[in-house]
Amino acid sequence: MHYVDSITGASYSLAQPRWRGESGGPVNLGPAPGLRRGDIDDSIRSLWRYREALLVDAGDAVTMGEGWTPLVRAEWEGVAVELKLEFTMPTGSFKDRGMTVMVSYLKSRGVREVLEDSSGNAGASLSAYCARAAMRCRILVPETASYPKIAQIAACGAEVMTIRGSRQDVADAALAMSREIFYASHNWQPFFAEGTKTLAYELWEQLGFRAPDSVVVPVGYGANVLGCERGFTELVRNGEIPRMPRLYGVQAANCAPYYAAFRAGVEHFVPVAVSQTVAEGIASSKPTRMREVLAPVRASGGEIVAVTEDEIVRALAALAGKGFYVEPTSAAAAAGLSQLIARGAIRQGETTVLVLTGTGLKASEAIGKLLRLGARSAP
Repeated sequence: MHYVDSITGASYSLAQPRWRGESGGPVNLGPAPGLRRGDIDDSIRSLWRYREALLVDAGDAVTMGEGWTPLVRAEWEGVAVELKLEFTMPTGSFKDRGMTVMVSYLKSRGVREVLEDSSGNAGASLSAYCARAAMRCRILVPETASYPKIAQIAACGAEVMTIRGSRQDVADAALAMSREIFYASHNWQPFFAEGTKTLAYELWEQLGFRAPDSVVVPVGYGANVLGCERGFTELVRNGEIPRMPRLYGVQAANCAPYYAAFRAGVEHFVPVAVSQTVAEGIASSKPTRMREVLAPVRASGGEIVAVTEDEIVRALAALAGKGFYVEPTSAAAAAGLSQLIARGAIRQGETTVLVLTGTGLKASEAIGKLLRLGARSAP
């Protein structure tokens, strides 16, 4: 197995950890053997049940039992859907799915100190897995990042640095620091997507070894799309499923570069106007892997959807009203699902999965304000 330079196609050994190629562009992982149902170790109640398909020795696993999250049937806009509760992960977001594999790989290759930029969830996840692995960690976050996320990162022993400006300014600051510390960015280091591909495996197994018709995810940098594309492609190649599900990525209209490129019919970055969004977890104005995300969305027959702030807030309230307390980023995906149902792209009788990526517990103050919540005094 090897890394592949996304620009030149050059190959690099996995023995030396990388986050980009000699071209300066991101690296991807070459094709992996993938998974067959006989490879699953059902004695393990975590994503490491799929260890035979992961490009990391399970003996090196840095794990906290992540994965194997609930898949719950619910009704949304009159249509039966399956809700994948990724917010039940150990640190409260889907990021644990990628971090367990990426940190396991980096530790096995002798990396002892890492750097990451994050709006909150990725930093919280990386700091926890670095604590578990006895690795040092520095996390850069926007000044506007929610305090609960900053506290979670710092509590696990990471060095937290706030950066003034946009989410892109934080990423730029991390790139500048990468000369001194290994840049373990979940948006650049492809072993993160090697972990998120287990989302595809879990959905396949939980649905009785069949693929859903559609998967709807919030998209910032696109890690869940990358993971679904890799995981479902491996299942197709091994004859376990006949086809790839339709992949739908949802962005906040206030920060929607993938949506702009999708609408323009291109697979490169298109400059867009950016403003603040309540869905801070997907407020990525200049994603790293435009082609790698857009190509599988198009090939699957899916699309990129953009939702307004009002749509996000309405979906947030509707999810909470059904008992699912998630952060606004997850609600953005539900708002996108509403659009898709309204225009018939997703229909009753299909198997549709809505991925809820992060817990509302990290954003309770913001949620309280958005939904105008409060307690009533007892008489």
